[in-house]
Amino acid sequence: MENEVLEFDIGLGGAGSSGHDGDDDAVDIEHPLDDEDMTDSPSPNTAPPVGASTPHIYLPDGDLLDLEPYEGMEFESEEAAKAFYNSYARRVGFSTRVSSSRRSRRDGAIIQRQFVCAKEGFRNLNEKRTKDREIKRPRTITRVGCKASLSVKMQDSGKWVVSGFIREHNHELVPPDQVHCLRSHRQISGPAKTLIDTLQAAGMGPRRIMSALIKEYGGISKVGFTEVDCRNYMRNNRQRSLEGDIQLLLDYLRQMHNENANFFYAVQGDEDQCTGNVFWADPKARMNYTYFGDTVTFDTTYRSNRYRLPFAPFTGINHHGQPVLFGCAFLINETEASFVWLFKTWLMAMSGRHPVSITTDHDAVIRSAIMQVFPDTRHRLCKWHIFKKCQEKLSHMFLKHPTFEADFHKCVNLTESIEEFESCWLSLVDGYELRDHEWIQTLYSDRRQWVPVYLRDTFFAEMSITQRSDSMNSYFDGYINASTNLSQFFKLYEKALESRNEKEVKADYDTMNTSPVLKTPSPMEKQASELYTRKLFMRFQEELVGTLTFMASKAEDDGESIIYHVAKFGEDHKAYYVKFNVLGMKATCSCQMFEFSGLLCRHVLAVFRVTNVLTLPSHYISKRWTRNAKSSVILEEHSTNVYTNYLESHTVRYNTLRYEAFKFADEGSKSLDTYNVAISALQEAAKRVALAIKNEGRTTIMNGRNRGELASNGNRANCATGNHLRSSGASFSEDDMDERIQELTKELEYANRKCDAYRANLLSVLKDIENHKLELSIKVQNIKISMKDSSI
Repeated sequence: MENEVLEFDIGLGGAGSSGHDGDDDAVDIEHPLDDEDMTDSPSPNTAPPVGASTPHIYLPDGDLLDLEPYEGMEFESEEAAKAFYNSYARRVGFSTRVSSSRRSRRDGAIIQRQFVCAKEGFRNLNEKRTKDREIKRPRTITRVGCKASLSVKMQDSGKWVVSGFIREHNHELVPPDQVHCLRSHRQISGPAKTLIDTLQAAGMGPRRIMSALIKEYGGISKVGFTEVDCRNYMRNNRQRSLEGDIQLLLDYLRQMHNENANFFYAVQGDEDQCTGNVFWADPKARMNYTYFGDTVTFDTTYRSNRYRLPFAPFTGINHHGQPVLFGCAFLINETEASFVWLFKTWLMAMSGRHPVSITTDHDAVIRSAIMQVFPDTRHRLCKWHIFKKCQEKLSHMFLKHPTFEADFHKCVNLTESIEEFESCWLSLVDGYELRDHEWIQTLYSDRRQWVPVYLRDTFFAEMSITQRSDSMNSYFDGYINASTNLSQFFKLYEKALESRNEKEVKADYDTMNTSPVLKTPSPMEKQASELYTRKLFMRFQEELVGTLTFMASKAEDDGESIIYHVAKFGEDHKAYYVKFNVLGMKATCSCQMFEFSGLLCRHVLAVFRVTNVLTLPSHYISKRWTRNAKSSVILEEHSTNVYTNYLESHTVRYNTLRYEAFKFADEGSKSLDTYNVAISALQEAAKRVALAIKNEGRTTIMNGRNRGELASNGNRANCATGNHLRSSGASFSEDDMDERIQELTKELEYANRKCDAYRANLLSVLKDIENHKLELSIKVQNIKISMKDSSI
């Protein structure tokens, strides 16, 4: 019979394996993987490594494909026999692999092969390759001792003949519409590879590419491979194309380091033969981290396989709410050890300072690496990526139930407490019959790392808990995309940095040179407008104006703190609870917005309104949101003028007196005797307060009229007193002493007021200096930009 030679990527595995040289005894060769083991592994049908040739498989004539094997059947080669048995297996519904071989004692050539059903034998659970290491994701047991096989031997003529055939299987066979999922039948043909390459270059992801292939071939079973194979092929494509260009990246990083010694870069492994990851951070990125490194995002959007470059930036949020860069990585290798290396290297570049929180994609390998390198950092999974993944994993639900997306969003984003979320989630999975769905179970087990109600107690620099997160790669949006290759990367990367820097300069200019419109007469609003950057003030203003629709009423008082019930008028069922410590001027709200975003919520501000707190206490002004966030001068932002000091001290005095008066009233009203004593004490206190007010008024008039003469009068009095003492040797009378003490006390009060005024003026001068420095910086940046534009 004649045989046709074809290039045919067939994944039987082990075809090139050999037994012991110089021995005709059969040697068993265990197949390393089962069918299901290929789910997350690179497919054997992907393109060969650079420099390797595509294997040639000999496919029998079409008439032979319809035959069933029988003893004595001849083939031109071992490859032809293997291809025939695999074609037969595809038609019947099982997968094949190579089991054993026999070599010639004379020349070591293979003279016998046995092909078996992939479910032949049993897995050895005590294998050395498994017992010496921890199995993190145990594979499903697939081998069930099936005896079906085909044995072939080489004749002296060079042809191969079937020496044994067992037809029967001990397991159910796969139907025709699922046979393409079996490992030995998953193959990407040449035309399919060409189409994948073209669509990948156009920026399409594996899911859309598979949809195009299914449409092109007329069904998934006719495509011949799965989305996992397509994804693996695309990933290998990207890595293969990058290997040839990686030297360009290293040359660029060396040049940048030579120009500025503070430019940091590191290569995993040997720099001359780079096969590991690469990380770099310019001086500005490292400086930005010192100001805004409390929360970090590690963006691995490229892993969706839409991007040609495995580019992963570390980003944060600056004082204008804009994305800011903390460093970048090229990930050639994505093992856990590689991510551990990357995170440790990044931490070293950032002077060893750990962030408060970090946000990443939903990935078990990254999570494990973060637990090792950042054990005390709060790890959040990106909600945007999870929602996007839900559209893939639950596409049937979105199509079948139009209300599912809204209900899912409501459950995740709009629940106010952990109890409410748990109840809502249970109703959701039961109502849509998703309790046993594997993806839903995974999301629920990870809920503490992505559902907002579990994350409110940690700072993430987001302006609200329920906002929909932007894509994590927003820093390079509009510059680096799916079709960007390495030769284009450097220019686009530098353009993105320039653009982001220009936007920050513009935001600085707007903050320093334009005044926002105030919407209330509140001193707190005026104070915030002078402290916060423009964008952050607008967000604070929203909360402050929002207090006008809320009512705050006292719910509990334990003697140290008061709990307020805060709700919109007529919406008591949607109440928030604010715990307010009057003496410490500290408040915490059940919504936890301040802990999450660094800005006070409208609920706390509503309590401040009813308790006469007129300005923001200093501990509620986060420096990272102020216009002085990048200032090296440490100012007490809440004490910018004497008026603010007066308001704060007046508020503290008022709240302290009221707190003590409430306690006094509670004790005094317990009986008639205590009531009479309390009334008498209050009347006496009222007389003494009135006298103090009268004396304070007289002092104020004297100070106003004789402020210029006070010091000289005091000096003259000192001289006269000294002369009197020296001449008479007598002492002051009691009345004279009291009068003198009063005069000295007034002088001391006046001196303290002058010190406050001088201090306020000094702070104002320092603030003006900082503003002037910032304005000069903006002018220098504008000049540089204009010079660069004119040179172009």
